[in-house]
Amino acid sequence: MVGIQADNITVNDGPLTAENSALLRPSDPSLPMEELRKRFDEDGYLFLKGVIPREDVLEARKAYFASLESTGVLKPGTKPVEGIFDSAKNYEDFPGIGAGAADNNGRPGGENATKFVDLALDAHYQDWYAEKFCKNRALYDFVARFSGWGQNTLALRRTLLRNNLPASKPIGVHYDQIFLRHGDPTSITAWVPMGDIKSNGGGLIYLENGDSLGIELEQNFFRAAKAAGLSDEEAKNAFNSNMMATGLLSEFPAGFALEHGRKWLMSAYEAGDVVLHKPHMIHASTVNNDPDNVIRLATDLRFCDSSKPYDKRWMNHYRFGDGV
Repeated sequence: MVGIQADNITVNDGPLTAENSALLRPSDPSLPMEELRKRFDEDGYLFLKGVIPREDVLEARKAYFASLESTGVLKPGTKPVEGIFDSAKNYEDFPGIGAGAADNNGRPGGENATKFVDLALDAHYQDWYAEKFCKNRALYDFVARFSGWGQNTLALRRTLLRNNLPASKPIGVHYDQIFLRHGDPTSITAWVPMGDIKSNGGGLIYLENGDSLGIELEQNFFRAAKAAGLSDEEAKNAFNSNMMATGLLSEFPAGFALEHGRKWLMSAYEAGDVVLHKPHMIHASTVNNDPDNVIRLATDLRFCDSSKPYDKRWMNHYRFGDGV
């Protein structure tokens, strides 16, 4: 595969190859805003290189893994900022946030995971993350200019700070409007890799022309619900009975792409990169097959126009069982 210098790039149901995948289109943040908006509209995403200062990202990464070091998740003798998993341990004892029962956003893991999960959740509330990183000025200012929202640009408080250990279960196929149902589909998600991620390191992948397909699927759900005699409010939530109990479109990205005749778009990522994507843009993640056992750390930051209806549930910090 041209431009991908890695082997063993897989999803839940098989490998990503030159036949079923291609590369994301990178964009320099210094390009004219008209060009960047054009790319966003055409692709459903905007893969920005180096929009956040690298040192800001690595500082947050270091703080995160330092806060988890006492759980034994890190390989002895390594530095927290490296985030290298101790492969002698069972990865199931270190589950990622958002890996619980998604229909209720439940607590992941068993009894052995208690300390790790508590600290991973607590990281969402710490000043180094909630106040400093999530409010990174470089990213906020870019989104405010890019979106044209200016002073109405609102960073939603609820975020998903996720770690994905090597060999752990990746994120299934979905689009974000599924989880932002109580507001207009005008938000922008910023997926932020918090550290370098190799091509086979568990990064996010986007479905080719996935935004238009997401809109089409949503409209089909809505029409089916209305035809069944549901009220407008019931129809608005029609996706619940059409999707998996987890809110996902599928657990099998390779099969989903084949079914819809599209490819998955992928990349390696560097600290400082950000991918902006639309509310209906379909995406998933790969299995973390990093040969050096580097833990994939990333967060989802979301922005909206505060002058328009938005999902107020997302103005509360993440917590288990919040139903979002």
